[in-house]
Amino acid sequence: MSRRSAPSRRHTAPTPVGRTPCPCGLAQTYDACCGRFHRGTESAPTAERLMRSRYSAFVRRDEAYLLRTWHPRTRPPGVDFDPGMRWTGLEILDTADGTAFHTTGTVTFRASFRGGVLHERSRFERVGGAWVYVDGDFLDD
Repeated sequence: MSRRSAPSRRHTAPTPVGRTPCPCGLAQTYDACCGRFHRGTESAPTAERLMRSRYSAFVRRDEAYLLRTWHPRTRPPGVDFDPGMRWTGLEILDTADGTAFHTTGTVTFRASFRGGVLHERSRFERVGGAWVYVDGDFLDD
């Protein structure tokens, strides 16, 4: 008499805390990448890194960080998160200026979400030495 073994089931272990991939798409963990900006232990060094960290903040629904990194003259009173929105990826298409040697910069990106894509050219400025989001123009694909 032969015994038939049960089919093997693959079990994927949960990602350990601190080892979660960063939503912004860079090859670092969230804690080492955008998490440090969200916690306030460091400021984003470039407009592009601020853009990436703000995308991650939208993914994580971190309203405090989004408001803290919004220019005071354009900052809304709050962020209205769509509970059904599921962000699925960020693609940086172009950057202009926005480094340690600049006071302004732009980042053009595509942020994908379930069911669509947001294509925008965002403007950034330095305020008190820190990069902040000013506003952006939606672009057609």
